[in-house]
Amino acid sequence: MVFRLLEFWWVILPLAGAIVAGVRALRGGADRHPPRRAASDGSLTARRQAAFRRELARVIKEHDRTDARWLTYELDAARLLDFPLMTDMRNPLTVAFHRAKLNAQLLRPESIDDILDDPDAQQQYSDAVRDYVTAFDVAESEAIRRRRTDFSPEQQRRLARAQHLLRLAADSAATPQERQHAYDRAGNELEGLIALPAPTRAGIERRVVGEIDD
Repeated sequence: MVFRLLEFWWVILPLAGAIVAGVRALRGGADRHPPRRAASDGSLTARRQAAFRRELARVIKEHDRTDARWLTYELDAARLLDFPLMTDMRNPLTVAFHRAKLNAQLLRPESIDDILDDPDAQQQYSDAVRDYVTAFDVAESEAIRRRRTDFSPEQQRRLARAQHLLRLAADSAATPQERQHAYDRAGNELEGLIALPAPTRAGIERRVVGEIDD
């Protein structure tokens, strides 16, 4: 039998070669699969990161938009006196808004890249901004609805006088003495009535006191 097989070596050798080549081809194909999977995984990761980046950019934009809405009150004392509830920390809605604002600011990343690979941080920041926007909307709606109704008639008159005086203090057409006097009187009217936020007071001093000194 062995001798008869040897007689057909010219058939067996090509077949063996074909078998070996086939095995090598299969191995080669198997070896090529992991790189394709790796490339596919890398592409998926890149797409996910791009989606995360877009979502974080949207959240940051919403955060900035809400900050800008608050600044229309914080940097305008006269407007703030129209809606004093926005800074009245005796009101639960106002307290909730300011707490949510602070929390969103504490969780805000300096750069999107800082939390791009941290899903938990992304979720916490996104939730904080959502809470901030919601709390601001609620507080503003209530402040607009109630305006100065929480104050007695005499207190409302004091608020109105303070508002008029602050506008006069910021009026560049008034003399320095008139502006200084108006600024001092406005402070007296608000004493014990409403506490303006520190940035609001600083803004008044920059625009009024600083210009008077000039």
